[in-house]
Amino acid sequence: MFRWLLVILLALMFISWLTPLLRRLGFGRLPGDFRFRWLGRDWDVPLASTLLLSFVVSLITKLL
Repeated sequence: MFRWLLVILLALMFISWLTPLLRRLGFGRLPGDFRFRWLGRDWDVPLASTLLLSFVVSLITKLL
């Protein structure tokens, strides 16, 4: 279970680092992505984008 938690955490960090590029492509604005300001900082929680990207990656791996 710790491995899955670590994988999810790393995926969220990776997507957060790629947020500017992904926003140009339309990700981060899906109806399940949360963006809020707390303690003077903008926080992104891209739940729907993460699910969509994981679906695309799993589809690509199954086709290969």
